[in-house]
Amino acid sequence: MLILIMELLGGIIITKKKLFFIISFITLLSIVSLTEVTTIKAASKINDYIISNKIKPASIQNQEGTFNKWNGYRNGVGHPEGIVVHETSEANVTAQQFTDRFNANWPKLETYVHAFVDNNEILNIHNTDYTVWGAGPTANARYIQVELCRVNSYDAFARSLSNDAYYIASKLIQYNLPDIPGQTVISHAQASNTWHETTHQDPVYYFSTWGYDMDQFNDLIKTYYNNLKTYGDVNGQNDHVIKVRNKNDDFVPLVGINTDNQIVPIEGRALANNSVWYTDQSKTVAGVTYHRVSTHEWVADTYKA
Repeated sequence: MLILIMELLGGIIITKKKLFFIISFITLLSIVSLTEVTTIKAASKINDYIISNKIKPASIQNQEGTFNKWNGYRNGVGHPEGIVVHETSEANVTAQQFTDRFNANWPKLETYVHAFVDNNEILNIHNTDYTVWGAGPTANARYIQVELCRVNSYDAFARSLSNDAYYIASKLIQYNLPDIPGQTVISHAQASNTWHETTHQDPVYYFSTWGYDMDQFNDLIKTYYNNLKTYGDVNGQNDHVIKVRNKNDDFVPLVGINTDNQIVPIEGRALANNSVWYTDQSKTVAGVTYHRVSTHEWVADTYKA
């Protein structure tokens, strides 16, 4: 049986009379109206490079390590409050090499993190429902912690940032956390400067060697976070999601398509301008492509924004 996401949400396909009231109401409900593709705000050539080239992050690999301390966060098991961003401070060591090193030596090193990321891999090595030892007792009791590996080329740096931002955004979404720089996403430097339990200032210096900073990284994380929540893809690409707009009116008309492939106008119902819709089917009739947004209601491709 066909169940379309938007059909389940009452009040989205609307009467013209109540259009403006409902448009205002829709903006208050993120589940009802999907947001636009997020774009980079702060000036950053590296972020622009990542976005313009539509760099695709690596998949998150789970490799449960040897760290055997299964402690919950201060709010309980499975309740982290955000992510601490680290970098390894050592060049030419991959995520897998660091993982192997930590697994062999963490009791002596007295440190462990949840994940290592480089330009090729994202390795999650400890269940993020539980704490690790990465940034001092206070931060440890609150945050997931991820280490970014140093790389030697511009493209590799961009890809490592893409992987790191994807991991962070995914974890925020997994635990239903908002993306708030300085609160749910902090650097190790911010943890050190806030609680004074460590002296590390990463990733500030390493970022600066590439003309980059945490503000720009937070913009990339926000882009990935919003696009993942809306489209399920960091680059905002999804063939089953469309945005609609009528340049000549305040609403987008709907039509029906009968069994003889004839177009039947639907009166009294329309889509809000600049709204985003899930569609499961497309059909071309008389040279025009239509996208189904409800079981018996379609919108012409000419209204795609």
